[in-house]
Amino acid sequence: MRAFVFEHASDTADALARSAADPDAGTTVAARTQYLAGGTNLVDLMKLGVMTPAYVIDIAALYDELGSIDATPDHLYLGAMATMADTARVAAVRRDYPVIAESLLCAASAQLRNMATLGGNVLQRTRCGYFRNPGWRECNKRVPGSGCAARNGANRRLAVLGTSDHCIANYPGDFAIALVALGAQVELVDVTGATRRIAFEDLHRLPGDTPHLETCLSAGELLLGFRVPAGPWTRRSRYVKIRDRASYDFALASAAVALQLDADGTVAAVRIGIGGLAAKPWRAHRAEAALTGQRIDEASARAAADSEFASATAVGENAFKPELGRRTLVRALLEAAELEVSDE
Repeated sequence: MRAFVFEHASDTADALARSAADPDAGTTVAARTQYLAGGTNLVDLMKLGVMTPAYVIDIAALYDELGSIDATPDHLYLGAMATMADTARVAAVRRDYPVIAESLLCAASAQLRNMATLGGNVLQRTRCGYFRNPGWRECNKRVPGSGCAARNGANRRLAVLGTSDHCIANYPGDFAIALVALGAQVELVDVTGATRRIAFEDLHRLPGDTPHLETCLSAGELLLGFRVPAGPWTRRSRYVKIRDRASYDFALASAAVALQLDADGTVAAVRIGIGGLAAKPWRAHRAEAALTGQRIDEASARAAADSEFASATAVGENAFKPELGRRTLVRALLEAAELEVSDE
């Protein structure tokens, strides 16, 4: 690990002021200034030599400001500094937004969930082996313009949705898939103190020809929290994760589903997120449109899955993933439809 300056921010204003001098703070892997929250991703990448910041700003002290969890009749608010473990334990989250609790409990290990913050979790980097090994120069995420070694290499775990000729890396997280499915918003603050709220679906960027630009964050911008709208579909929600091993592994395919069913079983509303298969947290709009107004059975669920994965592009070793994605989504839809949901 290379030498770097380690600073402690006392509050949000202090953190923003410390990052303001860097015109590229935190926006790319190569940025000289990075924020450190739980450290479960950044420290790992620094040890590997993938990220070599000159300045690391510890924002652990921001927990008092940004660690709240609040459920109201209108929405669920999750502070960006709340930990994954604390959030998954909240009774209102487990009861009214089970897809969120399930996505958090499916992720990492208990020790990591105790440390990892929600804000840091949604900004985690890809697990693509070519990105995580600086010995491979050809990685457009790490070295823009260098190429994508994964296209002709070991790509079994990588993306089939939203990829480009420049990058086929997949987004690895779980919690973000629940957020994108539920139509969450993310609240941000920039170095001037100005705040904005955007759809969580718009936080991450598709790779296109600039895969090193992973989000729409401006230099030094901080995540404040997430606002998840309440709705009749949130209790009937399910997260299904398929992985090589049941303990501490990243998704080969995952699906977050939230359903509102009419009395006759017809789908009044459906929210779907797909993970492990896409370049960013993926909202399955085509599948949602195909299911709305239909009764859910294996045939209608499969038709919806087929519509979503019609644009999937497999490369080499990941040719099995579109079909795995279809089956994962069908399973999640059928399991969500069978849930017994209380109105209390």
